[in-house]
Amino acid sequence: MQRRAIFSALLLALFALAACRTAPIYNPSGVALGAPAGASLAEVTKAIQQAGASLGWEMTEVGPGEVRARLRNRRHTAEALVRFDTETFSISYQSSENLRHEGDTIHKGYNKWIRTLERRIVLATGLMVTS
Repeated sequence: MQRRAIFSALLLALFALAACRTAPIYNPSGVALGAPAGASLAEVTKAIQQAGASLGWEMTEVGPGEVRARLRNRRHTAEALVRFDTETFSISYQSSENLRHEGDTIHKGYNKWIRTLERRIVLATGLMVTS
């Protein structure tokens, strides 16, 4: 009886630890770009693609003001959509593999990758030189 109680407590603790590795999905919205005045949408697109690519993301333009970002990291895959104009941008979760996505939660690693991508986009657009 005592072994069963100990086993149950250990099992519960393991589930609690596994749950700690997930968090609400981070979808930054309305983030200010650092693009200079007069920057074109094409120039912003290029800067965003280069920012993501520098971090290992596959960046594919899917339309004006939209770039699909895909990251493969070992057995994990994350896909997000970057929507933008010449002043602001947003990143929204699209899909993932092996990242414990359930409802509005996902593995904390995804949020870390998105925060890093967000910072790199702001930095890259702030360093833009318009033609």
